[in-house]
Amino acid sequence: MAEVSPYEEALDALSSLITKRSRADKSNKGDRFDLLFDYIKILDLDEAISQMKVIHVAGTKGKGSTCTFTESILRNCGFQTGLFTSPHLIDVRERFRLNGVEICEEKYLAYFWWCYDRLKENSSEDVPMPTYFRFLALLAFKIFAAEQVDVAILEVGLGGKFDATNVVQSPVVCGITSLGYDHMEILGYTLGAIAGEKAGIFKHGVPAFTVTQPEEAMCVLEEKACKLDVPLQVAPPLDASLLNGQKLGLVGEHQYLNAGLAIALSSTWLQRTGHLEVSYHQQTGSLPEQFIKGLTTANLQGRAQIVPDRIINTERPGDLVFYLDGAHSPESMEICAKWFSLAIKEDSQQKNLGFQSPNSSGSSYELAQMHGDVGSRKNPAQILLFNCMSVRDPQLLLPRLMKTCASQGVYFKKAIFVPNVSLYNKVGSHASPAESQVDLSWQFALQKVWENLMQGDKGGETKNTDAGSKDKKDKKDKKDDTETSAKSCENSAVFSSLPLAIKWLRDSVQQNQSVRTQVLVTGSLHLVGDVLRLVKK
Repeated sequence: MAEVSPYEEALDALSSLITKRSRADKSNKGDRFDLLFDYIKILDLDEAISQMKVIHVAGTKGKGSTCTFTESILRNCGFQTGLFTSPHLIDVRERFRLNGVEICEEKYLAYFWWCYDRLKENSSEDVPMPTYFRFLALLAFKIFAAEQVDVAILEVGLGGKFDATNVVQSPVVCGITSLGYDHMEILGYTLGAIAGEKAGIFKHGVPAFTVTQPEEAMCVLEEKACKLDVPLQVAPPLDASLLNGQKLGLVGEHQYLNAGLAIALSSTWLQRTGHLEVSYHQQTGSLPEQFIKGLTTANLQGRAQIVPDRIINTERPGDLVFYLDGAHSPESMEICAKWFSLAIKEDSQQKNLGFQSPNSSGSSYELAQMHGDVGSRKNPAQILLFNCMSVRDPQLLLPRLMKTCASQGVYFKKAIFVPNVSLYNKVGSHASPAESQVDLSWQFALQKVWENLMQGDKGGETKNTDAGSKDKKDKKDKKDDTETSAKSCENSAVFSSLPLAIKWLRDSVQQNQSVRTQVLVTGSLHLVGDVLRLVKK
């Protein structure tokens, strides 16, 4: 058996904190939130947390983007920054960024064991070991305290009120991003209930900002703010002209909303911490240079990210390209579909000019230089690679994705459904299950939704076989099952693992030299992370 590295040993210890219980378990409510204060005492972090200059951000959509913009702005203003976000895509260290860079392995290990060993030594029946996310939040506090960051930007993991990051009693400023329906099984089934949960991060007298919200949500936010004497303001979306002709580092119209919120959070943080040398006042009508640089250079893995396949691209640049976006709500599906449709159009236009993205200054793009003369003569084919958590409703997600793409003239030749690799209650790349254990019933349910949509979508370009030939095809597929662990229909396939799906994609591309394959990976940030891990190897 291969020797386990010190880093993998730490990942195994971290994995032991993952509870098998669903996050939606009813006994989860608050889940003894008071324990967090015991953990903080054990780790001797009370003083450090109360001194920390925190920006705390909750919301349904755009939390990660808003935090990323805010961190980038304040780093460009010359401050030492700490950023805690979730989930991670490839490596757990991504959750802890110091001055915009994920913490190095050496420091991570030192802080990890410092916290883990102390908690283990002091755990009891009464104060058990913290659960996975709580431990990561405590670790973030330890890292930011020890590294003496000037500002700690904390993204709420789930909800607000009972989130582990909410042990912060006196943040400098709070932000609530766009609210919508997500994690309803935990947070409540109305926008009002969800807003109430997120507003749980409001602290007495601490200013808060939000973006334009549906009325039901806004009413609840205002009511909670009023009770706590919180000055709550709506931050206007960023006016694109303030960027002096440059583009935001994160792609998509909705990012102007997140950028506007990040500007409000950053300038309020600067004012309230007495750093008046750089600040932005709406009246001046221009953004400080540091703000512009922060907004245009911000980048976030797994959101509107384009990654050419390393293996195929060594011989045939541009023949297999992954378009990755962790969208997992109906609204973000639509945004993702618009981005994908636009990106593949830009891609085909640029094939003639040599490959250079308009935004390829290194922001959300990671593009190999591609040879336009060869690529431009190939026919592009779009494939969807999809999974979502079983608490989400594919009847809301998939039609939105398909219709928005179709409205832009984009039709998927095939949809592939796979389970996430990272669901095996393990953190780290050395954890993968025996394939026989994988339950694919959810993937088959997703496939059925897709096939029904395709049957109903007469406007689509995909031809459907009649039932008779479909039966024959299914019989043939059952035979193929043994070879590829896939179940195929005319328009879709289920693979029992992601590596098999990637292998099938690579094999298809190798066999068909006249096609450029463009794969949209979406539905789950975990899936996006799993694909990045495999494709970047």
